[in-house]
Amino acid sequence: MEIILAKHAGLCFGVKRALDLTVEAANTAAANKERIYSLGPVIHNPQAVAQLEQMGVMVAGTLDEVESGYLVVRSHGVPASLREDAQRRGLKLVDATCPFVRRSIRWASDLEKNGYQVVVVGEVGHPEIQAVLGSLQGQGWVIATPAEAKELSRCARMGVVAQTTQSFDNYRACVAALMEKAEEIRVYNTICPATAQRQAAAYDLAQKVDVMLVVGGHNSANTSRLAQMCGQGGARTYHIETEAELKKEWFDSVTRVGITAGASTPTWLIEGVIRRMKEFSEEKQTMEEMDALNPEETEETVSQNDGAVEEAAPEGEEGAPEAAASESDMSLKDKYEETFMTITPGQMVTGHVVQVGDDEVLVDIGYKSEGVIPFRELGLRSGQSIEDVIKCGDEIQVVVTRVEDEGNVLLSKRRADTIKTWETLEEAHQTGQVIEARVRERVKGGLLVDVGVRGFVPASHVARNYVENLDEYVGQNLRLKVIELDRERNNVVLSRKEVLEEEYQEAKARIFAELQEGQIVTGIVRRITDFGAFVDIGSGVEGLLHVSEMAWSRVNHPSDIVSENDEIRVMVLNVDRENERISLGLKQTLPDPWDDIEERYRVGEIVEGQVTRVVDFGAFVKLEDGVEGLVHISQMADHHVNDPREVVQEGEQVQVKILSIDGDAHRIGLSIREVPKASPEPVEETPPRYSPSDADTVTIGDMIGDDLAELFDQVDD
Repeated sequence: MEIILAKHAGLCFGVKRALDLTVEAANTAAANKERIYSLGPVIHNPQAVAQLEQMGVMVAGTLDEVESGYLVVRSHGVPASLREDAQRRGLKLVDATCPFVRRSIRWASDLEKNGYQVVVVGEVGHPEIQAVLGSLQGQGWVIATPAEAKELSRCARMGVVAQTTQSFDNYRACVAALMEKAEEIRVYNTICPATAQRQAAAYDLAQKVDVMLVVGGHNSANTSRLAQMCGQGGARTYHIETEAELKKEWFDSVTRVGITAGASTPTWLIEGVIRRMKEFSEEKQTMEEMDALNPEETEETVSQNDGAVEEAAPEGEEGAPEAAASESDMSLKDKYEETFMTITPGQMVTGHVVQVGDDEVLVDIGYKSEGVIPFRELGLRSGQSIEDVIKCGDEIQVVVTRVEDEGNVLLSKRRADTIKTWETLEEAHQTGQVIEARVRERVKGGLLVDVGVRGFVPASHVARNYVENLDEYVGQNLRLKVIELDRERNNVVLSRKEVLEEEYQEAKARIFAELQEGQIVTGIVRRITDFGAFVDIGSGVEGLLHVSEMAWSRVNHPSDIVSENDEIRVMVLNVDRENERISLGLKQTLPDPWDDIEERYRVGEIVEGQVTRVVDFGAFVKLEDGVEGLVHISQMADHHVNDPREVVQEGEQVQVKILSIDGDAHRIGLSIREVPKASPEPVEETPPRYSPSDADTVTIGDMIGDDLAELFDQVDD
């Protein structure tokens, strides 16, 4: 009889996590001499619950039964109100809620907040469903079948989640029926991947065997559903809790038996069933061999001795006592061997380091001889020594690589670390957990990181925006999420961008909720444009500082006031939560020069300023930063002026007279015309060389005749 164990059978990581947390809390409670309770059984398996009770974990039906100490919130979760009540009572909560259940609760709550009627596909009395419903402010609807979906009332918007252990086919059928019940429907796939994998593997195996055994608690919903699916696969199916429920007659004329187990079934229960099945198979084989030898005699012997088969030594044959003694000695040896654990290559075991050498480590794993970890199997990184990672007395996990005939055992810490690393990565991938890894080197297209195995971060996932130089990340520790995982190909792809984006969205929601108009905040200038600057006011949330809000005076370009990476204090002018926009002001944090303008300037005073703008109706003159006055075209000159540019030019320094001051309206009237003109200095006149009277007639000959005559005389000489 062939016995086949289905893939993905037994404890899922969520239930295993709950058990581990409970055991750890039980040990802590015992050390502190405090009580520990679980609100309902931690898992749906009576045998596992009985073991926890031996450790002091008491099962409480209601919160009133819990007096004090620790309270384990099991993997199904609890309603928010119950959690708050437990905290008010001063209980120490141990939250073992499955990450997938927690995700379902969060999504259901978000759907309700966004105006959707929440529908949960599952069993109405299941504690997980009660936890989901308890997270809602209003009433959620629960359905188990497509027929129940058709009986629901119509509504405008409907959001659907599923119990994590639901059959995907049933969930899909229920969603199809709900399509007719709402104008808009949003569906989340909240079914645990481990559940879908376990059901698919069990169904596939049930089609290949004669009998299927489904091991798990009779009150476990996911185990009962597993048994139902095995029956649909065509195999004769039995749902059992322990090996004690097995019956030999189930396996008459059976050649192949399949075994699977629910998500709440401990490994030791599965192993017990497999061990008992092997005993059935051996007994069956023995009986078949005896039937072939002498069917009649065998039947009679079995009948007379109630099925006991004995072999006696031939009477009077020498050596019979010695044979009996030898058999007794072998029995003692077997008993001695049984005091040690059985190990096989590939098995992971836990041991204690008893000796650390230069090239190997000895580990006590409970076997008849100590195991040896060769240097190459320690998994040391570059630059590490044995003493850096392992010391005498350390408890470590190792993989058995070889068991030699002489009893020597070779071990590998490197392989055990790799297995644990992949388990951690798989859990992180399923739950979205953030992990930390060190960047080893930059490669084409991204970064290589160390997550226990080699991981790759694509360049597009290093940050929220484009990163030009990836070299700056080498040697840094980055917080990452696993986005792709392929164990067979040794491929791990991670993203820092998703971590930053999630943190950014959370920070943005918090900032928009807390930010108030008029509030002064500190920010960093990130980008400068022609119309202003974008300022990071925390966690990457940016607001716009418009050029008109940078200074009290006119600003030609934002770069005249601020530079990138400047830290500045700004005032929140407006918060548009609907469009997620924030308006900021810089000048509002500076003194307003108009506040005491009438104390610093007087009507009639002559002052100097710079022409900043020339317009058709006059010119604006800057008296100081933030203070400008207008010289109207009528105040430009004593004569009529057609164009102010005939009198002044931009950038020119001019003297003006203050005609009026209106501090409230931020206006000053100025005049160039009324500035007193300075008296012109007298000009000294140079007498003319010749001053003939108007009656005299002067000729060229009169003016140069003597000079010409003298010149001619010199020539003659």
